[in-house]
Amino acid sequence: MYKIGLIIFISCILCFSLPVFADEPVNQDAPAQPVISTLRQDNVKGPEVSSDYEGHALANAAVNRNINLFSERIKERFSIWLSRSGKYLDLMKVILREKDVPEEIVFLPLIESGFSSHAYSPARAVGYWQFISSTAKRYGLEIDWWKDERRDPVKSTTAAASYLRDLYDMFGSWNLAMAAYNAGEGKILRALNKTNSDDYWSLLSTKYIRRETKDYVPKFIAASMIASNPEDFGFSNLEYYPPLDYDEVALNAPVDLDIAAGCAETTVEVIRELNPELRRWCTPPDVSEYILRIPSGKKDVFLENLALLPKDKRFSIEIYKVKKGETYKSIAKKTGMPLQVILDLNSIDKLMPLKDGMQIYLPPKDKLVLDRDDRAKIRKVSLKSKKKTLSGRKTAARKSRKTGKV
Repeated sequence: MYKIGLIIFISCILCFSLPVFADEPVNQDAPAQPVISTLRQDNVKGPEVSSDYEGHALANAAVNRNINLFSERIKERFSIWLSRSGKYLDLMKVILREKDVPEEIVFLPLIESGFSSHAYSPARAVGYWQFISSTAKRYGLEIDWWKDERRDPVKSTTAAASYLRDLYDMFGSWNLAMAAYNAGEGKILRALNKTNSDDYWSLLSTKYIRRETKDYVPKFIAASMIASNPEDFGFSNLEYYPPLDYDEVALNAPVDLDIAAGCAETTVEVIRELNPELRRWCTPPDVSEYILRIPSGKKDVFLENLALLPKDKRFSIEIYKVKKGETYKSIAKKTGMPLQVILDLNSIDKLMPLKDGMQIYLPPKDKLVLDRDDRAKIRKVSLKSKKKTLSGRKTAARKSRKTGKV
């Protein structure tokens, strides 16, 4: 099956960079401990999509090791993840069914992100399903200065379901699909070809996949088993978050999130929680329509309150007075704002040569807060600058030595 998939998907592999997903933030090198479970081994059943593991000794050992990890060593943290899952399980299951992906895959975010929209890996994988940007964009998720759809539970789950379905069609196995989700389809294809195998479990005893990937499906199985029957593994009195429930309103112009919160008679924190893809103080100004989520039952009052507000009071901007000789590019460099952001905030009729005294719009300093991606880019630029400076000094020193000048 995977050889047929190789022919079908080889062009995709050549055209797209292979996905690299977040490492699980648990210390994998900690010494193994004995499994502690309230169930007899013959009663412990894994998810149906991976039920073939029981006949493999290495697989059984890996599943048991991860049951112990979640139910003993990081029980408190895993309890938080389980509680948080209640917010998303129903919503995500519906999307998985629509994409013809088994509902049990809904537990994959437990080991990817702990069901956190703010999960962020060293490889800059983001969100519930831990997409890196290239794979996210490949599956239709938009990432820009204003929003990051990897953090949206609906959009990211739709993308993840499509990707997993493609991987299953490629490999003919959900175990291999999940392994490829973790390691990249190219790595799994190469491992299968080198071992002349079509079975994930047979790869556990080889050197062709990383330890993280060898442990990935066993982790999923262990997490699924506990999530399906938490009390059987010592997780009693869990308090699950209530399922997401919201109304949607269509906005044809940008609105500040604090204004939106006031119109919906709620808090900014609630608006951000319902719309985790939003990175800034407002809804994106570069789209003709934006669908904003607000608390359930608040749509009518939101629209009524918004209609009472003058349009110039709904969206905050800062006025910048252009100086002679300045361009959009020079203003971007001067203010530290990305050029595209400045263009997004200024209408098309202003995209003409700037003149002295002309007024343009910039993000408001009092509402602009840098997020994690912003800070990562700043560090990257700073590091690049330091390396360039160091390289220049070394070059100057070499020239001095050659000329005999100090």
